[in-house]
Amino acid sequence: MSDPLFWHRIQFAFTIVFHYLFPQLTMGLALLLVILWRRAHRSEDAIDRETARFWTKVFGLNFALGVVTGIPMEFQLAANWGAFARWSGGVVGQTLAMEGLFAFMLESAFLGLLVFGEKRLSKRMHFAASCALFVGSWLSGYFIVTTNAFLQHPVGHAFAANGRLRMASFPTFLFNPWGLVQYAHTMVASVVTASFVVAAISALWLLRASTAAEDSRARPHAERSLVLAARVGLIASILVAFPTGDLHAKMVAKHQPATLAAMEGRFESGAAAPLALIGQPNVKEKRLDNPIVLPGALSFLAYGTFHADVPGLDAFPENERPTNIEALYYAFHLMAGIGTLQIGLFALTNLLLWRKRLFQTTSILWAHLLAFPAPYIATTAGWMTAELGRQPWIVYGLFRTADGASPKVHAGSTLFTLLGFCGLYFVLGLAFLYLLFKMINHGPVVPAASRGAETIAPEVPHA
Repeated sequence: MSDPLFWHRIQFAFTIVFHYLFPQLTMGLALLLVILWRRAHRSEDAIDRETARFWTKVFGLNFALGVVTGIPMEFQLAANWGAFARWSGGVVGQTLAMEGLFAFMLESAFLGLLVFGEKRLSKRMHFAASCALFVGSWLSGYFIVTTNAFLQHPVGHAFAANGRLRMASFPTFLFNPWGLVQYAHTMVASVVTASFVVAAISALWLLRASTAAEDSRARPHAERSLVLAARVGLIASILVAFPTGDLHAKMVAKHQPATLAAMEGRFESGAAAPLALIGQPNVKEKRLDNPIVLPGALSFLAYGTFHADVPGLDAFPENERPTNIEALYYAFHLMAGIGTLQIGLFALTNLLLWRKRLFQTTSILWAHLLAFPAPYIATTAGWMTAELGRQPWIVYGLFRTADGASPKVHAGSTLFTLLGFCGLYFVLGLAFLYLLFKMINHGPVVPAASRGAETIAPEVPHA
């Protein structure tokens, strides 16, 4: 418990997990806002406008919390991981700076135009602002994922005379094959998160409308939002599994075979490797207890043939294996299991939509409402899989985690600041939930008088 490295890792893990609760929604919701505002401007319908405005407010709230919780990680990188920052800053510092200077500024500026420029800009310019917001949000995600991809699969670098990293080929670094696959997987997962959130809130409005007459005003907004979430969510949830998830797994098999072995609880090498559906990794006895497997499936998924030889953990020295095999195994299977259920739920939702029974099926509405946390759990488990799988390396094969910590920051200081972050983020979390529930309770509707005035008001000169 007195090990500084342990507390450095715990603190960074806590802050980054809490932070990512917000960007994953904003990145996915940015795509939905493009669709919503395009529909609102084309139809000139009050309900479409109110719906787009509501989800823009939700985006703005999430964006604000994402900014607030993201800033401390920059300081942690320098304070707690100073050795790593000095060693790698010449490479990873470039994309981190680009994310802040370009993508974040673009996202912030056009969010302001989207919120405050509806009646000041032409329809075309206002829709362009929603598109620019989408580009900025996804560009920000690209720079962050590219940075992480370098930690997983380092390319485009060289070593300076002092032993530190320097950039050798920026295009190679920026278009890292691992990063391209990881980025596609991450972004479609964010769209799944946004679809689940939109579906859950829409389901809540519909359930309330069925029991209280005063809550029925939000029904048309809820129905249109749920239809959009169901259609986009089904496509995105399938893409998370195939091809992006499949390609990501093949990348792991090629460049991090020890990680793949730990993810599947595979302790012994051999051909025709089975895929573990259920089981408990027994690290002490070096076996998978109570397994339910698909024969040859792991060989096929990793290498394209049912008879391929898949290395087990016995093929690697102990100091090059993942340091927490149990957590890695369960994180991966939790992610995969929830992802499968997500596809099933959206498939059933679209079936009911096609049969014109969706809005009357209370059970499916409750399922969407209760499934609200599912994508957050799945994405958190996915990032845990990636980060636990990379251990014991910060930069895979080049720089060990144990060597990256700041030597002069002791365990007590890190624990003290960790407790401070816990308290602060608890307050921020409560404030976020309060504001979100206040938005949901108010709904997307505006008073009837205001709605009527909006339709007959003279048009403001276009900017």
